[in-house]
Amino acid sequence: METIFWKNDDELFDIVRKELYTAVVGDIMDKMGLFNQFLPPQIQPLHDDMFVIGRAMTVLEADVVSDSSSNNPILNKPFGLMLEALDDLKKNEVYVCTGSSPSYALWGELMATRAQILGAAGAVVDGYSRDTKGILELNFPSFSYGRYAQDQAPRGKVIDFRVPIELKGVRINSGDIILGDIDGVCVVPREVEEEVFRLSIDKARGEKIVQKKIQEGMSTKEAFDTYGIM
Repeated sequence: METIFWKNDDELFDIVRKELYTAVVGDIMDKMGLFNQFLPPQIQPLHDDMFVIGRAMTVLEADVVSDSSSNNPILNKPFGLMLEALDDLKKNEVYVCTGSSPSYALWGELMATRAQILGAAGAVVDGYSRDTKGILELNFPSFSYGRYAQDQAPRGKVIDFRVPIELKGVRINSGDIILGDIDGVCVVPREVEEEVFRLSIDKARGEKIVQKKIQEGMSTKEAFDTYGIM
């Protein structure tokens, strides 16, 4: 019988924070034939120690011309549906935003403050973030292309949220698990999450054994032949 190490999201995410990282989870998804689960390498944590694990709350952004009126009432609002999307965040969710050109900030300190109060796990944006000092003081896990103060307000608006999105070729559905650390961000589809994390936990624990054996003098070939891990 297959061993499942957790009963709910809180237990799973606690195990992930303590034992896992993007590399081992990515390796498992590769073995399962899921070869396109990493977001582009430009998306990095604002601080090396930031780690995010949670369920995607997807947000779709679009470039706009600020002074134009629209037949779509959403586009006539200052941020489109951004405020509604932000306020809809739930515990353990990650604000994941894409759709616009990466030429302005999609995340900032006030957004991080609200997200943190709501119990959200972090933010991952396909663009820049700003108010860096404030976000770092909050220590809210935020992943972006980097620091750039140019605002989204006159340039982009949220046009929908909790819908399927595609971020540079990676499909993300609301409820998929987002895992990010210093080596990048990957997406674990909800329909395979149990198998992915069960195998990832096994591999991570096996890697510790292999590392110990190598430190004791075992060759890498012997270690791989014995444990099938490298």
